[in-house]
Amino acid sequence: MNPSIEIMPSCTVTYMRRIGPYGPENRRLMEKFKGWLDANNLLEQKSSIFGIAQDNPLLTAPEACRYDVCLIVPQGFITDDKEVKLRGMSGGKYAVFKITHTAEAVQRAWDEVFLVFDAFGFKLDKTRPVLERYSMELVERHCCELCVPVR
Repeated sequence: MNPSIEIMPSCTVTYMRRIGPYGPENRRLMEKFKGWLDANNLLEQKSSIFGIAQDNPLLTAPEACRYDVCLIVPQGFITDDKEVKLRGMSGGKYAVFKITHTAEAVQRAWDEVFLVFDAFGFKLDKTRPVLERYSMELVERHCCELCVPVR
């Protein structure tokens, strides 16, 4: 796992959220969100969808864990859909790990990524969540990225 370093700007995202145990339902939410994006002509070849586990399942009861799927939108974007909301997403420095886009590989990355932090001299920034980034370009090549906030 060789990460690159990336500085992401703060931005506005549109998102859908589910609350409950992390797992297969997150994928269903992603598919629902992609359908909404497609129906609203928001999905482009250069788009990246983010999956954000908002809670640490070691500290939060499974039934209270929040998972968001997001897309960066221009400032001033408006939606009247009750299932889709808007909010800001913090920017900053991230260690970006490119991984295979399978449920098993993503889970393995979540399990292993923090083990390599010391080797690279990273310090986790616990004030920001880890991002799963699904760019259309990488997904077509069966890859995605795990973006871990560092300081």
